[in-house]
Amino acid sequence: MTKRAPSDRAEAHRPTVNHLESSRTWGPRRTALTRAAFVAAPLCMLAYGAIRLSAPDHEPDLAWTSGHLFLMTGVLLFGAVFLGLRRLVEPATTAGRTSANVATGLGLAGTLAVTAQAVIDLVVGFRSADRPEMNRLFEQVQSHPGVMPLVYTVVPMFLYLGLIWIVVQLTVQRRIAAWRPVAVVLGTAVMVASLDLIPLGAVLFCAALSPLARDLPAARRPA
Repeated sequence: MTKRAPSDRAEAHRPTVNHLESSRTWGPRRTALTRAAFVAAPLCMLAYGAIRLSAPDHEPDLAWTSGHLFLMTGVLLFGAVFLGLRRLVEPATTAGRTSANVATGLGLAGTLAVTAQAVIDLVVGFRSADRPEMNRLFEQVQSHPGVMPLVYTVVPMFLYLGLIWIVVQLTVQRRIAAWRPVAVVLGTAVMVASLDLIPLGAVLFCAALSPLARDLPAARRPA
């Protein structure tokens, strides 16, 4: 007898006690927001990447401001995505819970770092009249000890690391199909390779993550 391929739907596995308890704890509004974030987060990243490509000079103008507002919104929504993915994992062992918690913690740390980066970019844009002035202000900010690794080079990568980690764990548990972490890895690779490829990476993220929104258990209203 051949084994059935893993399904992406929550109905493929029986609801656990933790699953039902989390449904009651979250509430309908939080569940609805998290489901929306699975779609909106990568779409905001797609909007940022497209706006960035439309303004290659990266001057402090409307494109700069609107693009970074989309970036900040998308990254904040990824915070909700991480909490939703953690909810989908439902590990039964201590090692599984620790793994899921570490992945979620890394992802949330990464979202905070990229959010800080977006805020800095917005403030620099508001305070500058042209690109040379922006470069001068960026040099001032990045010259402070710890800013580069915390906001630009190291901690932002935790967003991608945490995301890959937790979707791989979901795949190991046979809760999602194996192609989804592959799409996340490819999306991460293209965005790290070039910021000009952010739209492509966002599309891959959207394909991998957005269908998972339906797997979040429906929240129960209090009796």
